[in-house]
Amino acid sequence: MASAGYTSQGTPASTFTNPVLPGGFPDPSICRVGDTFYLCNSSFEYFPGLPIHQSKDLVNWEWVGYGLHRREQVSGAVNLLDVKSDDGIQAPSIRYHNGTFYIITTCVYRPPDTDEGTCTNFIITAKDVRGPWSDPCVIEGAPGIDPDIFFDDDGKVWYVGTAAPDKPTFGGEGEVYVQELDPKSLSFVGDRSHLWRGALYGGVFVEGPHIYKHEGKYYLMAAEGGTGVNHSVVIAMSDRVTGPFYPNERNPILTSRHLSYDNWVHSTGHADLFQLPDGRWYVVCLGIRAEVGEPGMKRSNMGRETFLLPATWEREPMEWSPLGPPGRRLWPVFAPETGRVERQLLLPMGKLQDQAHNSFRDSFEDETKLHFEWNFRRAPKEGSFSMSARPGFLRLYSQPEVIRERGSCSLLGLRQRHTNFVYEAKMEFIPTDSGIEAGMSLFQKDDNYINFLVGFSKETG
Repeated sequence: MASAGYTSQGTPASTFTNPVLPGGFPDPSICRVGDTFYLCNSSFEYFPGLPIHQSKDLVNWEWVGYGLHRREQVSGAVNLLDVKSDDGIQAPSIRYHNGTFYIITTCVYRPPDTDEGTCTNFIITAKDVRGPWSDPCVIEGAPGIDPDIFFDDDGKVWYVGTAAPDKPTFGGEGEVYVQELDPKSLSFVGDRSHLWRGALYGGVFVEGPHIYKHEGKYYLMAAEGGTGVNHSVVIAMSDRVTGPFYPNERNPILTSRHLSYDNWVHSTGHADLFQLPDGRWYVVCLGIRAEVGEPGMKRSNMGRETFLLPATWEREPMEWSPLGPPGRRLWPVFAPETGRVERQLLLPMGKLQDQAHNSFRDSFEDETKLHFEWNFRRAPKEGSFSMSARPGFLRLYSQPEVIRERGSCSLLGLRQRHTNFVYEAKMEFIPTDSGIEAGMSLFQKDDNYINFLVGFSKETG
């Protein structure tokens, strides 16, 4: 049995508390099917990968599965067997089209003893968001990370990617490109169009692009500034999906770089925009809570989490623009009242937030599968655990492998959701030889953890 509980703070009945998905859930992407919203996040070296949640009210999220849930999905070009920390599955886009769910993302893999690696961009599909999801369909010839898939209303399908430009004007400059995909083979057709290098000079690492079509115009939104305190969201628009794109003069449209480093949340960016059935608009983005550490460097063990904020559309007041042809362009405005991510906001649909993420308990009564909360570091070896060897228990089998970079040991964990928490586990451990240990780990990375262990020594008993 394992359980975790967190302290909670009371909130007014008319508001919800950010983050709506606490814990390590970065790079959120969202889509709506009818009255249900589906959210997918990056997962890097963890397995299962690409966690998926669903909600009807945007503040209470049910974990419904993973996009990468079989070992064979991650044992080839998509490699989660011996992947390096922070590589693996990068930012996804989840979309729904003609009865099929699509997740498009990148797997970064660097072989041992080198910093040079590959970016394998791929698509998985499913008729049911709960799965099963297909094996990865690799997009050959697609450089960069964080792709998007865009279904235009003329039937064409577009791949939206990022890459380093041939002739960068400053270090770290990125570029967004688009190329048509064959809707059946999901392979490239036609020519590649280079769209945009971001909004600001020095705005490094343009990534996480999304294309939307609104009132006949194409909007290209992307993250810029790197995943840190200078993170931001920028946007441009065009009459054609292949450009040219003209930037919003008010970029960035979301950031925390102008706020104190000790603001309650910083590094906000990497957003996905969506519309509610009643016509209102909202956006999900990532951010890092500033809860512990020295002033100016406050972070949290939860890392990057998923936040929700309202959006609206406003038309420019003037015809003239220095960044494109004349015209009063229509742009999205995020958090229109304050321009930043707030801890508490009005409920989007009136349904109260149930604080389900404040506690978790698992008695391992289902012998067929693990609860979605549990994750491995990389895909586990066959036979490393059992749910049925002893009913009502999770059995982890000892292995000679220990916690190390690229390793896959008998380590199974769940995400820390809040800074203050209580964790309890009941364990039965009967070692048969000296040097065998078992216990709990407060784990952040392969080189940053604290173990609480029980062991056996022939000398001491």
